[in-house]
Amino acid sequence: MFPGIGTAVNVLTVLIGAGAGTVLGHRMPERTREVVTDAIGLVTLLIAATSALAVRDDVLTDAVGDGGPVLIVLGSLVIGGVAGSLLRLETRLEDLGTVLQRRLSRGAASEERRRFVEGFVSASLVFCVGPLTVLGSISDGMGTGPDLLFLKATMDGFASLAFAASFGWGVAASALAVLVIQGSLTAVGALLGEFLADAQVLALTATGGLLLVGVALRLLRIRRLPVGDLLPALVAAPLLTAAVAAFR
Repeated sequence: MFPGIGTAVNVLTVLIGAGAGTVLGHRMPERTREVVTDAIGLVTLLIAATSALAVRDDVLTDAVGDGGPVLIVLGSLVIGGVAGSLLRLETRLEDLGTVLQRRLSRGAASEERRRFVEGFVSASLVFCVGPLTVLGSISDGMGTGPDLLFLKATMDGFASLAFAASFGWGVAASALAVLVIQGSLTAVGALLGEFLADAQVLALTATGGLLLVGVALRLLRIRRLPVGDLLPALVAAPLLTAAVAAFR
């Protein structure tokens, strides 16, 4: 198999799931679509909790000390939030959704536009934030196998079907985000090879888990956290881990 096959399959499953979900969604009452969205939010919260527990892993604790993991996650979120807000990542992501909506759904009503953007942003964050995105893409690029991305593609396919039942074609547009982000990470894996230590991977996993909590809160309509602005935390986490481990 060639490097990038995992991302290609992932994009395909998102498009297929979104198409099926959009067709089925028009036949579902509003209440049913809301319940589906709530179910996705709850499952996202479960996945987030599982990922966040990586902060207690012995490998990470041994590398940075007993109190280090929580401080690293906190520092990553603060640094990432400052950088992301200055770069206006959340706004830019929403603007990209608006541009795609205008091109793909000319003449749509304002409510349809809102649903398109919300579907694009929410689905993009769910599909692109998390350890499987980073680890799977890098593994695929290194030539060690696309198995992780195949697993992610299966989950994203079912998730996109459920998302599209509530938000429509905006979910299909998130395939572009999957292609760009995972494709870029696959290229990084091909160029740099295996460059993350186990402790760095665990810090990234825990930080990604907390970001997924923010996504879940959005889906459950509890609070609209600017998760897009926090995305640089995924870069900060392994860097802070390496710095703390080096000076410890």
